[in-house]
Parts: sequence; structure tokens; C-alpha cells
Amino acid sequence: MSTTQFDVIIIGGGPGGYVAAIRAAQLGLKTAVVEAAQLGGICLNWGCIPTKALLRASEINHLLHDLDGFGFAADNIRFDFARVIKRSRDVSAQLSAGVSHLLKKHKVTVINGFGKLAGTQGGLRKVSVSRDGAETAALTAPHVIVATGARARVLPGLEPDGRLIWSYREAMTPTALPRSLLVIGSGAIGVEFASFYRNMGAEVTIVEVADRILPVEDAEISTFARKALEKQGMKILTGAKLGTIAKGDNSVTVDVTAGGKTQQVTVERVISAVGIVGNVENIGLEGTAIEVAGTHIKVDPYCRTGEKGVYAIGDIAAPPWLAHKASHEGVMVAEMIAGRTVHPISPLNIPGCTYCRPQVASVGLTEARAKEAGYKLRIGRFPFIGNGKAIAMGEPEGLVKTIFDAETGELLGAHMVGAEVTEMIQGYVIARTGELTEAELKETVFPHPTISETMHEAVLAAYDGALHI
Repeated sequence: MSTTQFDVIIIGGGPGGYVAAIRAAQLGLKTAVVEAAQLGGICLNWGCIPTKALLRASEINHLLHDLDGFGFAADNIRFDFARVIKRSRDVSAQLSAGVSHLLKKHKVTVINGFGKLAGTQGGLRKVSVSRDGAETAALTAPHVIVATGARARVLPGLEPDGRLIWSYREAMTPTALPRSLLVIGSGAIGVEFASFYRNMGAEVTIVEVADRILPVEDAEISTFARKALEKQGMKILTGAKLGTIAKGDNSVTVDVTAGGKTQQVTVERVISAVGIVGNVENIGLEGTAIEVAGTHIKVDPYCRTGEKGVYAIGDIAAPPWLAHKASHEGVMVAEMIAGRTVHPISPLNIPGCTYCRPQVASVGLTEARAKEAGYKLRIGRFPFIGNGKAIAMGEPEGLVKTIFDAETGELLGAHMVGAEVTEMIQGYVIARTGELTEAELKETVFPHPTISETMHEAVLAAYDGALHI
């Protein structure tokens, strides 16, 4: 066992931890990352990246079965499901190796093992690293960043068994395509898996306890997305409660109550996607001034915990629980430790993206939340059917919605559903971060022909100036 002193120790090598490490090293700080599993964390290895590889495959499958509208014909269209899954794993492996290379390039020390806070030593924070229950290293530093992330929430009776009931891990690495699935939960993770499997040919039912799918999104966008998914053949039950869950040899039967009626839903596999739980256990929080709310560490706007010199970023800390938020927090904390002036991150300026078909993206307040906050609103809407590029691409199904403060022209929120909106939302994010008003957005020239023109038209529509509807 060795003892090594650093300027910064980061517990966790996910999108928050490894980015924090790179930035800290760039600023001249001697930096260590302690990671118990794979560099890149859940996002790169079991979340954001591999699911996008899967969704891309399912989009291709959809297009191959919709060739006639483009003037093409093909016979005997088929796919090798094992290769689809393998490609997604290969993409993750490639990027994980890339993270390792970046850390090496920036001279960050990477220590494999389970890290935990272990008090202080000589006025410095101490981090103990262990493997297989034995301590392998004792590290010290004046600053420690906790970036241990989160895991899937498990509901009683819906514990993943690796065969009939799946978490995201099993859903990403099946040995065969199930003919039917029940997806429990309609947040981003649930809807993305539902979209992947439906586009690959499975029969899919979504069950959601809230009164609508994608419940954190604007209600109008949720309604639009639901209609689009149902048009694709999905069955969606909202305001639903689960009853008895019975496992068969190769099926699961679930009693679902929705709309005042109880029905039995029998499927080959069930995917549980009901949120996350922060990894706060066994990381040395006991006896410290660090507070935990539920399963997440309480932090101030600068990600500082109640314990001096200890910070928490990403899914272990405050929502929204998104990889890009974790990375931005990692940079902010690294720069703050290095003595630079930083600005706290506004949650309302963090975009949310769901990569189903059609995609969903948003930033800022929903219409309902803006009204609750007392704003007088100007709202603009523009449908994809009015956009030349969308029609040319064969993607006329979509909607862009903008919400402005009627008194100041502030862009309070922007909400989008349709092809490539996860790429376009950043335009509205920049507008909010730069505190632009409707005046600057109206005067901005958008290239033609692009789907992004819908963004301009939705701004114009809020002020009765839309040109193509």
C-alpha cells in the first residue's frame, strides 16, 4: 500500500469525474482519479453512448422498411441482432479507451479501486482506495471531488433478474430480440428503450404512473410525442398502477390499472426504468458534515458540500441528472479550486434531450411552470410540416414551441419534438445563457434550407410574425 499526495482527488471517473480531472490537470494541479469500474462511467459504458448506437441502428431499420416513399425498393431486408448489440458495445469500448488516453495525455494518475473519504491527515483530506476488500492506497489532497454517480432505482417486485425483468444493463445487451416488452417508466430512459425495441420490430407497451409520458417536458410536447409513438404502434398506459407480477417460463404477466380498468399485460420481457438512486453508500460520508437528501448529496450552487474541501458533482448531487451537467460542474469546480472566478450553473439553462423517434429536446421553463411563476406569456409554435427541409427529408412530424416573458422579451423556455431537435436545442441554450431577447432572435439569420428555420419561425410566431404558417 502506498500513500500519495495530490492537489485534487476525484472519486469516480464518469463524465463529471474524468472531465474535472482533465481540466484540473490543464490548470497545473496534480490530479488523481479513483475509479472502481470503467472509465467513462455509466454514461459512456452503459447509458448515453451505447443507447445512441442502438437507437441509430433502429433508425436505420425503420428507414429500410420505409424505402418506397423515397423511390427505392429492397428485398429480404434483415438484421443480425447480435451484431447490432456488439457494435454498441464496441462504440463504448472505443470511447472508454479514448478517455484513458486523454487522462494519460494530461498526466492524470488513474487508480483502479473503490475510493472513499477517510478523514484527514496532516490537515489534508484522506481518500482510502480498496480492491477486493483490502486497502491498496491511501491518498491525500486539500480537495476531493465526489463523482460516484448513480444506479437504477429498483421497485419491490421488479428486481432485475437478468432474464425476464431487465434494468438498463440487460436491455442493452440482450442475446435475442424479444417479441414483446413492457417498459415501466416513461422518462428519457424508458422512452428511448421503447423506441429502440419498437423500431426493431418488437411489440411495446409503456406504463407510466404520471398522467402523461415524458412528465418533465412541456405538456404540449408530451402529448405530441405520445401521438407519434402510438402512431408507430406502441401501446401507452398513463396514470397507471402496477398490481400482481407473475413470471412464467419465458414471459411475465403484469396487472395494470389505468383509466379505472385493470388489465393483464403479458410480455416476454419487462424493462424497469423508474429513475435513479445516488451512490452514497460506503463512500465515507458518515461522521462528516456532508448532508444527504434522499440518496443525493446536498451542495451549494458551486457544488460545495458541508465538509470543507469536499465537493460533489453529477448524479450524486442535485438534479438535473444529466451527463453534460456533470461535465460542466466538473470544469467549474476544477477552475474554482485553481483560483479562477467561476459562475454557478443555472439548472434552467441546462438542456434536456430524449433520443427517441421523434426526438424531444427542451430548455428553461415549461408553459405550466412559467404561468405558476406569474409571468405574462407570449407563446410561439411552428410545425415541421411548414418547413421545406423537414418535408424533403421525409420528417414532417414535429413541433417547436417558444415561451417568452411578454413584458421583457426574455426567452423563458423552448420545447421541441421532431427530427434532429437534440442537435438544434443548443441554439436556444445559447440564447438563454447570453440573456438574449426576442429582438436578437428575430434578427438572427437562419440558413435555408434547414430544419433550424423552425426555431426562427417559432420565435416569430410568438410575436405574430411567422412567415410560413
